[in-house]
Formats: sequence, structure tokens, C-alpha cells
Amino acid sequence: MSKKITVTNIQKIKDEGKRFSVLTAYDYSTAKYLDEAGIDVILIGDSLAMVALGYETTHAVGVDEMKIFTKAVSKGVNHAMVVTDMPFLSYHTDISTAVRNCGEMIKLGANAVKIEGYSEYILSVVKRLVETGIPVMGHLGFTPQFLNTLGGYKIQGKTQEAAEKILLQAKELEKAGAFSIVLEMVPQDSAKYITDNLTIPTISCGAGKYCTAQVLVSDDVFGKYSDFTPKFARKYGDMKSLIINCAKQFDEDVKNGKFPNEEEIF
Repeated sequence: MSKKITVTNIQKIKDEGKRFSVLTAYDYSTAKYLDEAGIDVILIGDSLAMVALGYETTHAVGVDEMKIFTKAVSKGVNHAMVVTDMPFLSYHTDISTAVRNCGEMIKLGANAVKIEGYSEYILSVVKRLVETGIPVMGHLGFTPQFLNTLGGYKIQGKTQEAAEKILLQAKELEKAGAFSIVLEMVPQDSAKYITDNLTIPTISCGAGKYCTAQVLVSDDVFGKYSDFTPKFARKYGDMKSLIINCAKQFDEDVKNGKFPNEEEIF
């Protein structure tokens, strides 16, 4: 049995010029299969708001819901690092509430938490969490929880000045103790520049190929979620068609009396 991946392993990958993989999972069985496949980091993304719960944005999911998914995913993982995406308003009001909410995820099996955005307050939260023993993954560039203030789904860091701003924020997060940073919807050249000037790993979410890692929503990778697919998400399967076809066959067999057969009854 391979050992559990930790922040030390993640940093070593960066130091050696290698890469690691990140996929989201929202349930026990998916997490188990991703772990068996060798995925390095499993993120319980707040994207589950849309993918698993049918909400329009990530704003709608709360701490209690994230606890349920964190507990389920953690039970299916032996090797990968499990990271819980902290939902909107779970760490924004005060530091003690942030520590308590993040600590609950660690108690339920997460190995780290992910926090979006940058401000002096966020830096204080990151520093306090790390002091408490909670590893923190940062998230810069396009930050979905700030969708309304950003004015929509817009690429960030398109100019040299904008890239420098993100780099400055990333360095401050690194100094506060973050062990990695997601860069979302950042031009590839900007993401490379930021990555090259940080000690900690960067994780690309539509930020090109030069980051230390790549993250995608598993339902996009599997071809299961079809309401919307980002430009940067590669579809490796067609689970939507598989599920529909299996359900149709079951429906037909039930109505034609073909299910159950003699081997499927007591």
C-alpha cells in the first residue's frame, strides 16, 4: 500500500520539476476509484453546488453540505490528499469562525482546505489556519465565489500589470503559509511567469500547461455533467450516454418482462 500524500510530497514534486494531478470527487465510490487510479489530490470542490446539487452558482452551498461530502469522500481515499473547498461565507466573517469551520472538515477526514481570494484578512485567516495545523491551498485568478464583484466569468491576469498583481498576491499567500495555489482562468504565459517565481506549487484550472499540477471537475472529465463545459475541460468519457442507455435498457427489460430473470430471483 502506497503512503498517504502530504504537503511534503506535494512540495517535493515542485522541487523536482515534476507534476501532479487533481480531480474533484463528491461521493465515496468516485473518490475510491480516483484513488485507485493514482490521482494525487482529490478536491471536494464547491462545484458540487452545480454538479451534484443543481444550484446555479457555488454561492448556494453551505458548510453543513460540505461536511456531508467531505465525510463521504474521505472514507473512500487511502493514498490521495483530500482537500475540502471551503464554501462562500464559511471563512469570511471572522478568524475564529473560519478556524472552526475549517477544523470541522479536518475532523471529518480532509487533509487540507482550499480558500479563495486575496486580502489582508484572507492572509490572516491562512496564517492562523496553518498555525492551527490546517494546511491551506490558495485560489487566485478567477475566483467563482467573487463572481458578482468580478462582473462575470472573465479571464484574469491578461496584462503584465495584472500578472504582476496576481504574483504579488501569490507570494503573500505563500508567505502566510499556503502550500499551493490554484490559478483559474489565467493566460498560460502569465501562469508560467507566476509559477516560475513561486516556491510553492501552482495548480492550473484553465491556466495552461506550465503549472505544477492540473485540476478539473471529474464530471467534466467523465462526460457526466452536460449543463455547461468550460473551454479548458477535456472530456475523457461519455458517462451521460452510458447512464441514459443503461437506464433505457432497464426500463425496456422491466416493461417487457425480461428483468428479473431466473438467476436474479430467490
